[in-house]
Amino acid sequence: MFRGARVAVVIPAFNEADKIAATVRSVPGFVDHILLVDDASTDGTGTVAARLSRRASARAARRSIEVLSHPRNRGVGAAITTGYRRALALGVDAAVVMAGDGQMDPADLPRLLEPVVDGRADYAKGNRFAWPGGWRHMPRTRLVGNAVLSLATRISSGYWGLFDSQCGYTAASRHALAAIAPDEMFARYGYPNDLLARLGAARARVVDVPVRPVYGPAWRSGLRPSRVALPILLVLVRSFWRRVMARRPPSLVPEKRNAMTPRALEDF
Repeated sequence: MFRGARVAVVIPAFNEADKIAATVRSVPGFVDHILLVDDASTDGTGTVAARLSRRASARAARRSIEVLSHPRNRGVGAAITTGYRRALALGVDAAVVMAGDGQMDPADLPRLLEPVVDGRADYAKGNRFAWPGGWRHMPRTRLVGNAVLSLATRISSGYWGLFDSQCGYTAASRHALAAIAPDEMFARYGYPNDLLARLGAARARVVDVPVRPVYGPAWRSGLRPSRVALPILLVLVRSFWRRVMARRPPSLVPEKRNAMTPRALEDF
């Protein structure tokens, strides 16, 4: 637990057999549940993940490692949706997303959780640009593309103070997850833009948290700009339209207020 809150870490993974074990081992000890979502990998990621889960069970570890498998590849957004759905079923107070390729520094996880667990935010996202000199460590293509998408996402979501929209290192409260209807999230690479727009429509409090960019010598990207440019553009247009036309959604937050029920979500 983290400051009395139950925490789950969702790890979406596609063909990360060589990295997934190190990623799981890096998750801080205060995390209660590790939800590893294998998005129909073909390189044995699911086998490695299942072995990690069995070992945790055999040791009667104080935290669980659960493997959730997709029968076909559905995309990173769909994998995160699967993890979020399970986190909600487990009744955790907060859910963090960490990539399966070890691209996120586990030392930053407490900083992401703090504003959510303390009730100061409904959702916290990493901002690699805010890390001192962080932009120098980002591949040039990612740097330029991220800057453009971040500016466009400000317009579509209404969060004018946020940047690094594509950073997937995030922490969300249970009530924020319920409010955004994760089952309806965009399934592939445009999911961060869609998710921020959904949070904006729910009037959730979202904050940026500086996180260290991690791009090692073996880093590889499965992102093909030519294939994702149009879908992300459509997501941004749809998100902007949703924000403009949004009406107050029905309340998804229990009436009884507690430390994990931020006022911004309580006032739907």
